[in-house]
Amino acid sequence: MHVRNDPGDADPSTPPRTKAGRPGQAERRARSRGALLESAARGLSRYGYGNLVLEQVAADAGYTRGALYHQFKGKQELTLAALDWVLDTWQREVGVLVEREPEPVAALLAMARGHAVFCRRDVARMALALRLEFSGQDHPVGQAVERSYDALVTDCERLVESGRATGAIPPGPPARTLALAFVGALEGAVVSLAGHAPHDEVLAERAAAGVLGIRPSPRTEEHR
Repeated sequence: MHVRNDPGDADPSTPPRTKAGRPGQAERRARSRGALLESAARGLSRYGYGNLVLEQVAADAGYTRGALYHQFKGKQELTLAALDWVLDTWQREVGVLVEREPEPVAALLAMARGHAVFCRRDVARMALALRLEFSGQDHPVGQAVERSYDALVTDCERLVESGRATGAIPPGPPARTLALAFVGALEGAVVSLAGHAPHDEVLAERAAAGVLGIRPSPRTEEHR
């Protein structure tokens, strides 16, 4: 594997290339940061926080340990940045699918399918691993994970309430309870189906639909 050493802080925007067409320093820094964050997310998903080895994170991304430590002070800072990377990437790839659906049921099923595809990066266990590892602890990583989890459940709760208001989702447990079950079923399905594309997308939607008490979309029904 080719090992690169390209330290520096990342520019959140995509910098222009040099006149010669080669990437400039800011672009290289942004690229190295993104690669390190995705590698960290995979490592956290596989091993959790306590067993994450920063040297291995750097090596898996194709960089040296020095490149990683130049951008991140340590494991906590790297983990918080990786969590932000996951949330931002999820919003760009999955959140937009949810937002473009005018009906709440369609939005929830789009979330299920999109989340399954997103987690093919091998990051499906990351949030679950961190939530379990930091449960009951007053730790910045645990707090950040719980905030993101609560925000997701709250969004799903809102969609459940909207679906019930239109009659698309049948009556049942409180909306918050159903939203928790929806997120849990989706998370469990995607974790269990890692490596089983393209069936993960179809089965994740079926699991989510079952919790909601509705039928999957016609597209998913065709894959019976």
